Amino acid sequence: MTRDQALTEARLAASRAKELAQAADRDLEHPTLKHDVPRWAAASTAYADVSRAYTALAAALPITKVTNV
Repeated sequence: MTRDQALTEARLAASRAKELAQAADRDLEHPTLKHDVPRWAAASTAYADVSRAYTALAAALPITKVTNV
């Protein structure tokens, strides 16, 4: 895996974490969907953790150099 690939995965996971957090926020206001909030929040937390892991991995990898062949 390259640094750029790790950063792409980190961005995707962060985006998914945001979507799931928004779902939790939306369902919090809905009288019959409040029971889903902990599930959305847990999933959002998991994706945020994945994003942090990929970010740490990217930080440890060398910068990819583009060469003209």
